[in-house]
Amino acid sequence: MSSTPKNLKFEATPEKGSVSAILLRPRGARRLLILGHGAGAPMTHPFMEAAATELADVGIATFRYQFPYMEKGRGGPDTPKVLTATVRSAVKAARKAAPKLSLIAGGKSMGGRMTSLAASQEPLTDVEGLVFFGFPLHAPGKPGSERAEHLNAVKIPMLFLQGTRDKLADLEHLRPVCKRLKRRAKLHVVEEADHSFNVPKRTGKTQAEIIKDLAETIDSWLQ
Repeated sequence: MSSTPKNLKFEATPEKGSVSAILLRPRGARRLLILGHGAGAPMTHPFMEAAATELADVGIATFRYQFPYMEKGRGGPDTPKVLTATVRSAVKAARKAAPKLSLIAGGKSMGGRMTSLAASQEPLTDVEGLVFFGFPLHAPGKPGSERAEHLNAVKIPMLFLQGTRDKLADLEHLRPVCKRLKRRAKLHVVEEADHSFNVPKRTGKTQAEIIKDLAETIDSWLQ
């Protein structure tokens, strides 16, 4: 069962100031997943809320946080330097908020990619693995794998959760990336899901059911 969400603040960078975070820690949790949001939606987006709830139901705590541009209501994302610095600050804040839990990190789309970029530059303190809810491998309609080159420098396990209709991650390009990473990478494919993990009505499934399956997949991977 989920606990009551706890609203927190931490300093993203000295220049950008403080940002908001939400800690959801179910009773008996042993692990904490630090989640960055996507480029166009905040940590309170329904997908992020649902993911946190379903993860809590399988005993995984979450620490969702805002990037500075989203905290201030600005349109475009901060520079990669600011985004990756915020990832590092979030990891430190999460460790302080839950000192006894094992840490994993990642996020939705951009949040996941910035987490991996930060980890490729320098290991994230105490983080044991990365989880990507829709890794944005390339721009829509422009298949490629350049955005994944930094993953070669990430030394911890990575879980890719990807839909077959994701226009930001052509599986013909993502599968070779995961194969190159060998045992460090696991790819979980969601049939008919798009970048937001929506599926057509013909599948007989809802996004809520898909998110529940993703939470269970993460829990199984962590075991």
